[in-house]
Amino acid sequence: MSEVYLANMRCGPNRGMLVKLAELCKKIALKGIVEERDFVAIKTSFGEAGSTAYLPVIYIRAMVEEVKKAGGRPFVSDSNTLYVGGRAHALRHLQTAAANGFTPETTGAPIIIADGLRGHDFQEVEIEGELLKSVKIASAFYQADAYVVMSHLTGHEFMGFGGALKNVGMGMGSRGGKQQMHSDIKPAVNRERCIGCGKCLEWCPAGAISLVGKGKEKYAKIDRSKCIGCGECTVMCFKAAIQVRLTGVLENAQKKVVEYCMGALKGKENKVAFFSFLVNVTPDCDCWNYNDARVVEDIGILASRDIVAIEQASLDLLNQKAGKDLFHSIYPVVDCQKQVDYAEKMGLGSKNYELIPIDD
Repeated sequence: MSEVYLANMRCGPNRGMLVKLAELCKKIALKGIVEERDFVAIKTSFGEAGSTAYLPVIYIRAMVEEVKKAGGRPFVSDSNTLYVGGRAHALRHLQTAAANGFTPETTGAPIIIADGLRGHDFQEVEIEGELLKSVKIASAFYQADAYVVMSHLTGHEFMGFGGALKNVGMGMGSRGGKQQMHSDIKPAVNRERCIGCGKCLEWCPAGAISLVGKGKEKYAKIDRSKCIGCGECTVMCFKAAIQVRLTGVLENAQKKVVEYCMGALKGKENKVAFFSFLVNVTPDCDCWNYNDARVVEDIGILASRDIVAIEQASLDLLNQKAGKDLFHSIYPVVDCQKQVDYAEKMGLGSKNYELIPIDD
């Protein structure tokens, strides 16, 4: 049975959330994970331009200090995105990070875009997945000695939810790896709904969408031979005119994210700490240029050495607080539990956990 520690949101004098975060580090024995002079990747998301729900930089800075106390050499990192936005290459990524408050000065550590300038810096790692036999892990993550994974729990339109598995699997994959994970998702345009606004063209990184027709008859058309399956157009279309044929597709995407976790965590046994923040939980992930209202009351911070246990505990706590299967109620075509089940099947950890509150 794996241990998962919980710090709730209740605070008092001299015991705020940063103090509790330090206590969580002690509970999971961060000093046993980080050895002297280890290069330690603190994996987070810097948030998209316009986003406001990403993990606040003050938590990252506090973790940087904990890693330094343990003797490690931390750097704060993420990899480039597949979609066209504020983080598609390292220059824009660093600019977006800085605009959202993430700089070497504010975090206390270097900021490194793990897959390089254009997203082409990666290491091919062999795995034994059901769908993939090798994965493309961003070089800086591959070369790190240890990880501290700091995940902000949100909903996600294709995975059902984004937590530690998505933060590691999708987040540590190179741009080519992200394409591999999205490759089964192929959208189509419903002409009756499409108003020809062209918004989807702005978000298509492959140039696969064009507008055809004239005047009121104008509509979007997707060249499926060019489509890379990133799915950004489906979410940016607020008329719901672009949809995905979902049968079997999303489950494959969930599995591929898990298989990328297998590659990212390979060789890092007992060298990874997971922290999941069940605060400001929004229906969509922090990759969008907006955030909707939170969908459940804040719960707190979880910490564990087991990625499967912390994901299962996160879902259980969110569902208990909401009184329903929270993310399934938002995205009924996706079953979050299947991803966690598959991660356990692939040997990444155990769903059997003991939840240990540190506030009792």
